[in-house]
Amino acid sequence: MKADSRPPGSGTTPQDAVERAHLKEPDDVSHVMYRYPVDPEFDGLLQRFWIPVWSVPAGREAPQRVLQYPVSLVVVAADYARFYGVVSGLSTTTLTGSGWAVGVMCAPAAGSLIAGGPMSDHTDRHVDVAGVLGPAGETLTARVRAAMAPDPHAPAAHSAAMAAFGAALRPLLPVDADGELVNRVVAYVEGDREVLRVGQVCAQFGLSERALQRLVHRRLGLTPKWLIQRRRLQEAAERLRAGPADLAGVAAALGYADQAHFTRDFARVTGVPPGQFAARYGAGGSRGPGSGVS
Repeated sequence: MKADSRPPGSGTTPQDAVERAHLKEPDDVSHVMYRYPVDPEFDGLLQRFWIPVWSVPAGREAPQRVLQYPVSLVVVAADYARFYGVVSGLSTTTLTGSGWAVGVMCAPAAGSLIAGGPMSDHTDRHVDVAGVLGPAGETLTARVRAAMAPDPHAPAAHSAAMAAFGAALRPLLPVDADGELVNRVVAYVEGDREVLRVGQVCAQFGLSERALQRLVHRRLGLTPKWLIQRRRLQEAAERLRAGPADLAGVAAALGYADQAHFTRDFARVTGVPPGQFAARYGAGGSRGPGSGVS
């Protein structure tokens, strides 16, 4: 498997489908990011691997802020191994010192299969991998740490770590029919910018609003309305970083009734109003106080 390696300072523009979710500081050079596709065997269960390797000067921090996709994550690092439910707001991980992590972004179907129950129990929470996978989680953790310890930048280490994930998660295949349906629902919402109302999703899949609500709550832990809002906010972040910020134009393009509604939604989730976000993260933007490493 060939990695999509992002060295420090790269990948600012244009934003790809992954980076539009990662609200990376324009001059954050704290880490190298390696990305790998999953083997076709895991289509419908897993989406992609990412392996950050970081080095942050002593006494400094590098916050990584992400508008997470509607999926669960499994992450193994040198000092933790966790299963993450969907984060409804802004996910923030602060890098310090030197380290690495190996993570897999699951497909929407996978969360409840890994957790062995509804994902509503895991919204905005994480648990130890062994807590959901049992002995297989302990073996996964040990294998990944053994693979990464000698050289976390080495392609061979990455291959061995990803093979360990495959061994731990392969027993969850094949994806069940309910899981296949939620995969299609999420793909539809994320792939069509004209989807602005829950009723459109119901019509597309022949589901009542109640049936759709139950499906998304059970498999993702959130609501269909949240799915639509998250896609809109990710697209907003992408547009605001791409060039001069026409806030009224961005609000209109995303289907908001007015700029004030857009500003309120964006600031509530990201913590900053869109104009300030554009100045901070956009092309040629400057750093905000207390952000990242310098």
